[in-house]
Amino acid sequence: MGRRGESRPLPSGIGADSFIWARKGRFARDSLMDPFGKNLPAEPGGWRRAQGAPSLAEVHGTITVPANASFGRKWLAFAGPGFLVAVGYMDPGNWATDLAGGAKFGYSLLAVVMISNLMAILLQHLCLKLGIATGRDLAQACRDHYPRPIVWFLWILCELAIAACDLAEVVGSAIALQLLFGIPLVWGCVITAVDVMIVLLLQNKGFRYLEIVVVTLMATIGLCFAVELFLAKPSLAGVAGGFIPTPEIVTNPGMLYLAIGILGATVMPHNLYLHSSIVQTRKYAQTVPGKREAIFFGTLDSTVALMFALFINSAILILAAAAFHHSGNQDVGEIQDAFHLLDGLLGVKFAAVVFAVALLASGQNSTITGTLAGQIVMEGFLDIRLRPWLRRLITRSIAIVPAIVVIGIFGESKSTDLLVASQVCLSMQLGFACWPLMRFTSDRAKMGEFVNSRVVNLTGWAITLIIIVLNIRLLWTIFF
Repeated sequence: MGRRGESRPLPSGIGADSFIWARKGRFARDSLMDPFGKNLPAEPGGWRRAQGAPSLAEVHGTITVPANASFGRKWLAFAGPGFLVAVGYMDPGNWATDLAGGAKFGYSLLAVVMISNLMAILLQHLCLKLGIATGRDLAQACRDHYPRPIVWFLWILCELAIAACDLAEVVGSAIALQLLFGIPLVWGCVITAVDVMIVLLLQNKGFRYLEIVVVTLMATIGLCFAVELFLAKPSLAGVAGGFIPTPEIVTNPGMLYLAIGILGATVMPHNLYLHSSIVQTRKYAQTVPGKREAIFFGTLDSTVALMFALFINSAILILAAAAFHHSGNQDVGEIQDAFHLLDGLLGVKFAAVVFAVALLASGQNSTITGTLAGQIVMEGFLDIRLRPWLRRLITRSIAIVPAIVVIGIFGESKSTDLLVASQVCLSMQLGFACWPLMRFTSDRAKMGEFVNSRVVNLTGWAITLIIIVLNIRLLWTIFF
């Protein structure tokens, strides 16, 4: 035992940078403790609370990035998180708005899909930069910066958004099961609960297995829509012209409504929390050059993945425009209607089956990211660490119950209305995720030399304000 004030050697097996993370209070880690139980001062950087345990601690830093490898090998090492994030940009909730937009207005809203995707690329870049530069995911950053009442408020909003996203996954998968196998929607919703065990099995095998399954399902979706577009034979000139914005998007009320819906369905709030966490599954050098390299390859990964998501979203809208808009079926808004019309309009019997397979893959893919987002949000905001199966069961129950109730009472015709309602709920939360993200990444005390440049700052705040204004307009249109 040393005298008071003297430094003591660390116990055997404990490195100089190791900590025992102790929780102070009921739900938040407000202090750090060294191996001897002494309180350590909160770390600098403008945070209200000291940093706690790493995000997704069971997989944090488990994928090694080779130090002296080639560009290609490093890219492959960092590739993966961007594709998990891209899943949220092509989930079943996007299908309803893209189908309605293409059927009613042809290729005109492709510009909105592209602009939404470009916004998403910047926002996801800021998310991964926050996670790499600070070691905190967005939920942890909110917990460590804001007063407790605001943290609880943000957590409740985020949980509602995740439940809404899960609702879209449940309904989308149930619709696909009905179209493929004739299973009633109510039972289809119940069947989707079994994916809890699938996700848990993948989590136990390692994070790379999750990424491989996600990329495989995304490839399935892409292949399905490549086949559909080949059969639909869209006008190449019309497609190219659709990517050019026109004033009519703003002046036409019906087009504006769908444009706002596409934006709300494309930029997903839970993805902002998800990306800032899963990018930390890579084990990179905790130095300025190491972090800079991680930000570069992480941004490259997410940009490539989101461009693939742009292809999927554009393909849905192009398919609807080519198959429905020019054949007198401009009022197609239900996924089931699109399924039943495709075989006849495209002239082959398997077109509808390919469409439903893509929908099922989309719903199941979104399940994986919804699981991770739910875990990240609860651990990050409240510092509550539940067993994965229990966390997943709670989230999935919140989604299944309203789906079964609405479908059971009002009938299966309301399934697409549920998808639209889920997107409205997501849009309500989006601004509350973008604002803290911009607030933290523009703070030099928190980000150091990774703080946003003036151009990125102005662009990011402009995107945030546009998203908030457009979503307020969407909610006003729906409710008033």
